[in-house]
Amino acid sequence: MKPSQVGPSLSRIVKCTVSWDAQIRNLYSVDASSYVVKPQVVAFPRNESDIVKIIKFARKYGIPVTPRGAGVGLVGSALGRGIILDMRHLDEIRLGDDHVKVGSGVFKGRLDKILQTRNRFIGPDPSIGPHCTIGGMIGTNASGIHSLKYGSTIDNLIQVRMVDGSGTVINFPGNRDFKKIINKIRSSEDVSFPKVSKNSCGYRIDKVSLEKDLHKLIAGSEGTLGIIVSAKLRTYPLPKNICLCIIHYGTLTEAVRDVPNIIKLQPSAVEIFDSNITKHIKIKIKMSSKTGCLIFVEFDNMIQSSKKKIYKITSGQIIKTETNRDKIKKLWNFRNSALAYSLQSITKNEIMPHLIEDAVVPVKRLPLLLKILEMISKKYGFKVIIYGHAGNGNLHVMSILRQRDIHRIKNIASEFFSGVISIGGSISGEHGDGFARSEFVKMQYNKKTYDLFKQVKKQFDPKNILNPGKIISDHSAVTRNLKV
Repeated sequence: MKPSQVGPSLSRIVKCTVSWDAQIRNLYSVDASSYVVKPQVVAFPRNESDIVKIIKFARKYGIPVTPRGAGVGLVGSALGRGIILDMRHLDEIRLGDDHVKVGSGVFKGRLDKILQTRNRFIGPDPSIGPHCTIGGMIGTNASGIHSLKYGSTIDNLIQVRMVDGSGTVINFPGNRDFKKIINKIRSSEDVSFPKVSKNSCGYRIDKVSLEKDLHKLIAGSEGTLGIIVSAKLRTYPLPKNICLCIIHYGTLTEAVRDVPNIIKLQPSAVEIFDSNITKHIKIKIKMSSKTGCLIFVEFDNMIQSSKKKIYKITSGQIIKTETNRDKIKKLWNFRNSALAYSLQSITKNEIMPHLIEDAVVPVKRLPLLLKILEMISKKYGFKVIIYGHAGNGNLHVMSILRQRDIHRIKNIASEFFSGVISIGGSISGEHGDGFARSEFVKMQYNKKTYDLFKQVKKQFDPKNILNPGKIISDHSAVTRNLKV
């Protein structure tokens, strides 16, 4: 089928809106990543039936299908050259006592407001939270500030309903048609995964040992195994009291050396910011002009004893403690604006590709990660901005390069990822693989593990129409379609 025929043909078999207008296609050719890929068609399914029909149509004609939530991902997971599915209309919310069932197009900000009326919340809280969708969070296995205590999306996912690459509706757990793939996963020897607290690289087969675990395979799969229709997530009661301690250090290295001792106090969050970020909040808190970085430590349990202990174990200076919930929320807003602050550091003729921004390592090896980064940034002459989830060992490294150095991007990524893997880390902690990292997944895992990934992909998407080139990739995409 010719590209010009896809839109008109698809619109005749579904009731939902289908657009092949040039302006709409241009709008959906970008997301928050560093890439541009123009789709042939954008469809706006209103229900499961629309999705099934679209998948069967796409399979018949070999057209790629890519689901899209809010388009706020940083690695291009929501971009594709075929049919884009804007999931916004799948927005139903059903509340339970200790869980919530939601459509994949539900915005987390809307869900948060509804849950707050019942004094509850969901654990994963990415900084872009109000503007991301639940389907997108599942797709990348998103986590966030409080994942140190409450886990990533994969740890909070109870059920998933999706449409696979054959157009079949599947419920996980509870589906008995996948014993073969379960047995392959269970019987596989030498399958190796990094021992880190969060991981969004590849398929999380390490979390699957029984049929009741199959829904976890979908977390972090980036729409490559199925189009998520709805999901059930665990909810928690809002903590009665919270306390935020702000600690400043002369250097990042000094700060990360403290983190292993800090997390022994069981905080709900431990976040770090370098001087590129802290300079934006100096007007709000009293800090030394020599501050190299800040660490935010939050407690939502055993607050009084934790406050006393943290004064004894930190080598930094505690410059503020706050227990007022509204004031704490405002302080966390600075953390949630870290990416925006990073973008303000870009000058003319510079770019900030989202590429090495999501590595995670064992917490005790954070000083080694900083050494690796320092060595590579000096070698290739680029600037870095660092912030992120220090308590999880997950640092967001924003690399600022001169436009004329764009040809160095692949080498930078390859050398950095090699270093991360050498110290037991993962190249992606919560943002996924997308165009930026899929070609490096086989570097992260051994051949047996990667071969099992390919079998999983074939089981759910035998014709390879679901977001092809993501996670399983035989081609280099890290610089292809890059915005300059």
